[in-house]
Amino acid sequence: MAQFEQTQGFPAGHGPVVTAVPGIDRVIGRMRALRCARPPVGGAEDGVAVFNRVYLTVTETVRRQIDGGAFPDRRAATTLDVRFAERYLAAVDAEAAGERTPDCWHPLFQYRHHPGVRPLQFALSGINAHIGHDLPLAVVDTCRTLGCAPPDLEDEFDRVGDLLLMLEERIREDLMPGPDLLELADPLTHLFGSWSMERAREAAWSTALVLWRLSEVPLLAEEFRRRLDAGAGLVGRFLLTPCR
Repeated sequence: MAQFEQTQGFPAGHGPVVTAVPGIDRVIGRMRALRCARPPVGGAEDGVAVFNRVYLTVTETVRRQIDGGAFPDRRAATTLDVRFAERYLAAVDAEAAGERTPDCWHPLFQYRHHPGVRPLQFALSGINAHIGHDLPLAVVDTCRTLGCAPPDLEDEFDRVGDLLLMLEERIREDLMPGPDLLELADPLTHLFGSWSMERAREAAWSTALVLWRLSEVPLLAEEFRRRLDAGAGLVGRFLLTPCR
């Protein structure tokens, strides 16, 4: 992964970071490697692998859209997509190394093999962490890399966000129980309906704007980011409440 001026906390300053941005193929390669690295344990699928699978599909779609000219500013779209993916991959690397992960990702790593948690819940918990915490930080990462401000990325953000909505449809198709499991599907349907991708995306954009303005006050920015992380972690833990 490219080295850039970032920690698990909030990146300070508005200036661009002078560093090459890796192509989307590189982060896709990492996700494909993760897909093969975590075999099921005791017959239960790894919860991180569940999220990784749906996120990989969306990232591959974003790459095809960029290559096909769907984004007017190809560099901005690529940078946003890569910086976004890097946040997730950094959390995976930290967990594998036994290091502290962001609070938003902790529930998914902690309960990734819990037999009472369904694949749908793993996917929702990962999406909640990635959009609720990582996406606004990725917008700021991208602005610092390109030397721009969040409003300059709004078109790319909206177009990537539209593709992220594919996650909801894919989850419905792949992870919801079939009609023979209606008793189990009732609580899962309620859980699925309690979290909205569209509202999460809107909140991520608003949060990115706030973080950008707060970067002029680093201590306040970091406190805001910590509370954002903790709140996303709380929601993620709720989404992993065992349903069987």
